[in-house]
Amino acid sequence: MILQIVWFVLVGVLFAGYAILDGFDLGVGMLHLFVHEDGDRRLLLNSIGPVWDGNEVWLVTGGGALFAAFSAVYATLFSGLYLVLMLLLLGLIFRGVSIEFRSKEPMIWWRRSWDIAFFAGSLIVTLLLGAFVGNLARGMPLGPHGWFIGSFWSLLNPYALLVGITTVALFMMHGAIYLVMKTEGALHDRVRGWVNNAIIFFIICAVTTTMVTLLYFRRLTDPFRAHPVLFAVPLLLMLAIANVPREISRKKDFLAFLSSCAAMVLLLSVLAIGLFPNLVYARNNPALSLTVYNSSSSPHTLHVMLIIAIIGMPIVLAYTTAIYWIFRDKVRLDSHSY
Repeated sequence: MILQIVWFVLVGVLFAGYAILDGFDLGVGMLHLFVHEDGDRRLLLNSIGPVWDGNEVWLVTGGGALFAAFSAVYATLFSGLYLVLMLLLLGLIFRGVSIEFRSKEPMIWWRRSWDIAFFAGSLIVTLLLGAFVGNLARGMPLGPHGWFIGSFWSLLNPYALLVGITTVALFMMHGAIYLVMKTEGALHDRVRGWVNNAIIFFIICAVTTTMVTLLYFRRLTDPFRAHPVLFAVPLLLMLAIANVPREISRKKDFLAFLSSCAAMVLLLSVLAIGLFPNLVYARNNPALSLTVYNSSSSPHTLHVMLIIAIIGMPIVLAYTTAIYWIFRDKVRLDSHSY
């Protein structure tokens, strides 16, 4: 039982790491069309150029950990949500290709086409990730063997789309703060003006999503009512969100970025607490839900994988830290830029 809970936390940590790291470069992609000068768009691309592909390692690692620790959940999600995942993969492919190909030719139509592809890929990926989280929170119809028995269109329900839009707002805020740290001059001043608008957009979406959740999915609040000490997590979440505009107004951009990171971790923590012990809640029949107990791999597998994780996680963290330290300065264009 302990190993199953440990892996529930580890999988959550990996996906939280992906949300923090890839969240800001997805946000940069969605903000890309807000600038019009070619040089400024190149600066936005180069702000994430050294790190965007490394950020996606966390998604791959999280998927691998889910497969190893909770194979039944992996099978249900990757088969039932196959079309959604293929669209998400297509969006990620278009983002990567757009970054690499945009500056290969000087024609305006060529660059604008890839700019639109970069924006569209970032928006689609973010919206689908949010809708995926929304469906986990809402619950999914499952058959007697844990199979998903809904349709693609049932996944695009109003609540899932609301969570998707909230995720778009969150990543745009996260990306705008990152750009404030990485740019300078006139572009920096313009981006700083985006941050407050992005914060307002996110707060409106977050409040709306919270109200809908409390009205229609009260089961997610059961653990908090049963254990009042857990209310510390949403309280810290509110403080982290409130601290973002405070630090921006003080021009403490890095602290604002850390507050945005903390808000992401705490948002996912609230979801994890509300779902536990469920990984996939069967809204048609709760008895069919996939939990950390009935969908996990054998204790031997969990033990071996934990040893591998203890060895591998520091390597991934060291690689990520080294890359961000090397490319910590303001972004400038040179002969090696995109």
